Amino acid sequence: MLTLKCPYCGVQCDETELTPGGEAHLKRYGPGSTDAELESYLFHRENPKGIHFERWRHTYGCGKWFLVARSTVTLEVFGTYKAQTLIPPADILADIRAKYPDFTWRDLT
Repeated sequence: MLTLKCPYCGVQCDETELTPGGEAHLKRYGPGSTDAELESYLFHRENPKGIHFERWRHTYGCGKWFLVARSTVTLEVFGTYKAQTLIPPADILADIRAKYPDFTWRDLT
């Protein structure tokens, strides 16, 4: 079972207390965007085997959204951080690179 720590209230909770929200750090398009940009935002998602950045909501707790860096292969969680963060914290990226030296962060914002 996946266990995550909410960065807002500090509670360590399992996935039954959470709601997944899909891929994190997506570029959102507003008014004036092209049909291709909107289609890309709505339908084109990464589905990596390996490191993935996701959105989760602490549904049965504080109710806030937060972000998670984890491996989809091993379910290893590298860290959680607040949803307003535009790029993952440096310590989380360092932990990922320590285990997966070929990993590179690509800015999706």
